[in-house]
Amino acid sequence: MADDSRTETSSQLSSPADHGSVDSGFVSPNLSTVSLPRIALTQPHLQHLNKQLESMHPRDILRFCKIFFPSLYQSTAFGLTGLVTVDMLSKLDKESPDSQQIDLIFLDTLYHFQETYDLVERVKERYNVKVHVFKPADVETVEQFEALYGEKLYETSSDLYDWIAKVEPLQRAYSELKVAAVLTGRRRSQGGQRGSLPVIELDDERGVIKINPFANWSFAQVKDYITEHNVPYNALLDRGYKSVGDWHSTVPVAEGEDERAGRWKGQDKTECGIHNKQSRYAQWLVQQAARQQGQQVQA
Repeated sequence: MADDSRTETSSQLSSPADHGSVDSGFVSPNLSTVSLPRIALTQPHLQHLNKQLESMHPRDILRFCKIFFPSLYQSTAFGLTGLVTVDMLSKLDKESPDSQQIDLIFLDTLYHFQETYDLVERVKERYNVKVHVFKPADVETVEQFEALYGEKLYETSSDLYDWIAKVEPLQRAYSELKVAAVLTGRRRSQGGQRGSLPVIELDDERGVIKINPFANWSFAQVKDYITEHNVPYNALLDRGYKSVGDWHSTVPVAEGEDERAGRWKGQDKTECGIHNKQSRYAQWLVQQAARQQGQQVQA
């Protein structure tokens, strides 16, 4: 995968010493797992920004974000929209060489398609961009993962798998890299929970601002940009896939199906947890902690 110089190791998230204000939108119900936000926006300010950015081209949104948000990163699984983001940022870097450089955060679940790993290397070579790779804690290979958690955890306990392979590594990335704001590739046209996506939103549980520059774009617009600008993309997209995740939970999309219909086919889920308020497993952990605390008090 990524070379050692571009891989960040893991550590636990630190606890904040005090709370954010209610008006800022940064009060967290789970203060033990997040750090204080590095950017504070009032709700009226956030609404104003979203109103102004709503009609702007994604390139202009990215240009604004590079100036406005410090400690800005891009979180990506190297899907089409993420690749368009990388390409646009590369062009903006040439336009303003002294502006803030945006590194990438890639969650290596250990179960990506080989085509995805190949694409990561092609993107690094093409754009000379730094990729911070975060894997499940304390493991480097599938063999180590399965020795620790058992085979096919993604089937026997999909919520636990999502927490270990995706949610916790992303929280660790935010903490280690001191992320204040992060660019995502989410779009309203992807449907599901993303249908009413704002351009800028507060993730109060993780203490970061999430920016969705392509919220207004359709799959066709993204694909047209990829073709026009000769952006490298996942070879699986030429085999009927539209949204590519882990090999064990991704299938090609049939004609007429939603873009993300091939993710978790047959399962009652549309998100892995990293963009949810809390993953179901995280909620279970909170409930277990509360139950244990109650038992200790009674004892």
